[in-house]
Amino acid sequence: MTGRSRHIGASERRTGFAEDGRLGVIDIGSNSIRLVVYQPAGRALIPILNEKTICGLGRGLAEHGRLSLEGRAHALETLARFALLAQAMDVESLDVVATSAVRDAADGSEFVSMVERRCRVTVRVLSGGEEARLSAQGVLADVPDADGLVGDLGGGSLELVALNKGRTGAHMTLPLGVLRLLDQAQGDVERATELIDKGLKDVPWLDELKGRRFYAVGGAWRALARIHMAQTGYPLRIIDRYMVKRARMESVVSLVSRMSRRSLERIPGVPRRRMDALPMAALVMERLLRKGAPKRVMFSGFGLREGVAMGRLPATVQKQDSLIAVSTDAAQRYGRDPAMSEALFAWTAPLFGRGESAPDARLRRAACLLSDVAWADHPDYRAEQALNRVMRLSVLPIDHPGRAFLGLVVYHRHGGSVEHPVVQPVRALLDETLRDRARQLGLTLRLGATLSGGAPSLLASAALSRDGERVALTLPKERMVLAGEDVQRRLHALAEALGLKPAVIEAPAR
Repeated sequence: MTGRSRHIGASERRTGFAEDGRLGVIDIGSNSIRLVVYQPAGRALIPILNEKTICGLGRGLAEHGRLSLEGRAHALETLARFALLAQAMDVESLDVVATSAVRDAADGSEFVSMVERRCRVTVRVLSGGEEARLSAQGVLADVPDADGLVGDLGGGSLELVALNKGRTGAHMTLPLGVLRLLDQAQGDVERATELIDKGLKDVPWLDELKGRRFYAVGGAWRALARIHMAQTGYPLRIIDRYMVKRARMESVVSLVSRMSRRSLERIPGVPRRRMDALPMAALVMERLLRKGAPKRVMFSGFGLREGVAMGRLPATVQKQDSLIAVSTDAAQRYGRDPAMSEALFAWTAPLFGRGESAPDARLRRAACLLSDVAWADHPDYRAEQALNRVMRLSVLPIDHPGRAFLGLVVYHRHGGSVEHPVVQPVRALLDETLRDRARQLGLTLRLGATLSGGAPSLLASAALSRDGERVALTLPKERMVLAGEDVQRRLHALAEALGLKPAVIEAPAR
């Protein structure tokens, strides 16, 4: 077996890899098999197909040392379908990777040979170290400066990787996957606790996690995040970058780890397919949080598959800012003129650029790119559609407050009211200062769009400034006609939001 997959179908005739070519990853896990097809947008990996089937390859592995016969049959059918889908979608590069169950099973090599013959792909069986490293690379693809510990919980193993401000450090693979623990403990919580604590005892550098951040990866742990969201009435149903304080997460996992299936069925947000494994997943997290004592838990929607796909991108692309890449893609997909965003960024600088931090400037640039995402929608629904589009983008590499900020900006850019019920859950994610800044920036973008009609050349001839108690719009004499009734109204709204007085000024003759 080789470390790279072979290209399939029409893509076999291609040479090299185009930066905008589709990437596919098939992940053969101990419990599930998943196919994800990505359309790269620069550094950002945008999933255009994401399918999963629970096959249970690793069920009974701890007891018998072999893959589940039923699981093998189901997996072969699933993999044949996934390979055909990838071919039909003209995936340029398809990686097929197998993890703990196939790696550890006595008949793992036999199963791999069957898959390769039937599906005409090359399967890469990852070592524990490779699996850990790729999971960490997936997290770093989303959070480049991540600092703390990545934990990727699967059916057969738990991968732990130390992160030091964007750099991977020590790593370890432990036989603490949920299916393996279910087989070994046979439902005995005390026995499972002993097994988990014994495994974690072999990770001396876990002490370094104290006071830092724990990045939780894996479907079972994401299910725990959904439970917490449902219990707290969290306004955003997006798992990626969902953040919880350790003490609050400990109370949830302590409860779930000791619940029966019947009790779990009464909890909203619990996926039925995760019901049996969920208490064990909660127990692993409980023991890990107790030993490592991180300050916060961040749930990641990125992991092994994204780590594999990111490795396919050219090094120059990997260095890009993924938030700007996603926002640029949205501007090209939904906007009228992609050049307008750069013009808006320059035009808003006099009001917002002075003393602006680099993270704030990055947010403002992303907001300018996203500012036109609802122009084609019905005027009565543009603000709501703009808000929903940004809040529900499948990939937006930023934390939840940052997403809420961008959503509020485009909402106000399209004329959304502060009092409308649709915006209240989003406003709740931000403090008053950020809510005000989002409204001010949104109204500035709205003024710019009205003034220019979306034409960058017209915007370049106007200037905004903040002068004492005034916010002034300066226009050359020959373009003073642009300051019509709508522009005056937009300028008054912006001035009110800034606590200033509006003014329209004729530029001095050159």
